[in-house]
Amino acid sequence: MEEIEEYVENIDEKWQESYQKLAGIIAENIPAGFDLRLQYGMPTYVVPLSVFPSGYLERKDEPLPFISLAAQKKHLSLYHMGIMGNKELLAWFQEEYKKVVPTKLNMGKSCIRFSNPKVIPYELIGELVSKISVDEWVASYTRFTAKNKK
Repeated sequence: MEEIEEYVENIDEKWQESYQKLAGIIAENIPAGFDLRLQYGMPTYVVPLSVFPSGYLERKDEPLPFISLAAQKKHLSLYHMGIMGNKELLAWFQEEYKKVVPTKLNMGKSCIRFSNPKVIPYELIGELVSKISVDEWVASYTRFTAKNKK
């Protein structure tokens, strides 16, 4: 946790308040069983190796990432791995986003970018985070990797 505290302390002042609020919303809403650690240089909720010993990309020393939150120079980035292969969840999120945010959704495959700290849909992010349990994420990841090995 010391590494995470150091990460947060070094966030640009422009993003400090919104980053901490978003991190708090994620912590309040993430289902039980995920662990918070620094992975890929940012705070990340992962599936512990004790739950999924195969690890990410079959790396037995690297827990399966689920949600990461990063502060970049021009935006906050929320990486939600579970949304990438879940068409229903993605469609739900895109529709709900339109209802609560007046600007266009800035999103990659798993990365949601917030460039204006005043229009972050905190409640919606809390709801999104709560929608996939550890078991559901492991099952989804396992199906995806098995399908792509063929």
